Amino acid sequence: MQALRVLVVGCGNMGTSHARAYAALEGFEIVGLVSRGAESRDRLAREVGRPATFASFEEALATAKPDVVSINTYPETHYDYCKASLEAGCHVFLEKPIANTVNEATELVELAESRGRKLVIGYILRVHPAWQQFVELARGLGKPLVLRMNLNQQSRGSEWETHKSLMKTMSPIVDCGVHYVDVMCQMTRSRPVRVSAIGARLSDEISTGMYNYGQLQVTFDDGSVGWYEAGWGPMMSETAFFVKDVIGPLGCVSIVDRQGTERAKESAKVDDHVTTSSLKIHYAERDAEGAFVRKDEFVDTSDEPDHDELCKREQAFLLDAILQDRDLSDHMQDAIESLRIVLAADESVRTGRTIDL
Repeated sequence: MQALRVLVVGCGNMGTSHARAYAALEGFEIVGLVSRGAESRDRLAREVGRPATFASFEEALATAKPDVVSINTYPETHYDYCKASLEAGCHVFLEKPIANTVNEATELVELAESRGRKLVIGYILRVHPAWQQFVELARGLGKPLVLRMNLNQQSRGSEWETHKSLMKTMSPIVDCGVHYVDVMCQMTRSRPVRVSAIGARLSDEISTGMYNYGQLQVTFDDGSVGWYEAGWGPMMSETAFFVKDVIGPLGCVSIVDRQGTERAKESAKVDDHVTTSSLKIHYAERDAEGAFVRKDEFVDTSDEPDHDELCKREQAFLLDAILQDRDLSDHMQDAIESLRIVLAADESVRTGRTIDL
């Protein structure tokens, strides 16, 4: 098999992890790296075999002539870069969120389908075995479900600079929320019907009109309800910053540290955002005296893959989709749906209204 030629766009945290994946997988050959800063692309080039480097995406796309474009840049570039890549006949791996608007996301999906190209969106939790198990356990709790999730990040230094750059166009509940709303949709397998949200601007360092803390509430047509909370910045609390908890009539399942203790406080560390450590399962069944019939169980997931390995699994999924011509319709539509929900939440923050979906 001739290796697929890959152009990696963006050489930050995600671009670096995905470049390592392409370098490790036989089906890919990196033919170019793109970033605005020479230091980041040169550093990564030395690590992955010294492919050509570019400061301009347009020049790289025309010169490198890739089969696959991997887009790992700030969200405001996603639509333009993805559209240009698809129009050039390339398959695309695109980090989340797929675009800044639902209309743009829908246009990209329709373009990929019309051109017969594969478009994979970077929902890393979908390839994580412990998170897959978390979803399956939640589905066994009966209906309706109560879904409680957050990811607050006490960011500082370069982390805070990255978050401020992201907030020039996108709030935390949009950028991070698409991941966890997608998980909620997988767990309920039900249609979301309305969203409400609140937000607060806790720093004068971020753009006027943007907020660095938000919480959304979503209601599904099966009666399930969920909330998601996200905050970025040096002022954020690391008390209960990582809540992943699902309750149903039959009990609950939660991501906890080993034996149920609170997580170590590394809220802005990228690797820890996907770490589970263990799953705690509680059963609601009681005997005639009202005592619980079964003890709580802990499922040890400490042998889970790290962040780089998860990125490698995402790229293996992309490779398989291309070589086997997999139908990615559901994958792409799910990305549109999660984006629709979080953008409705952003509208709710700005208008003070509940948004019907």
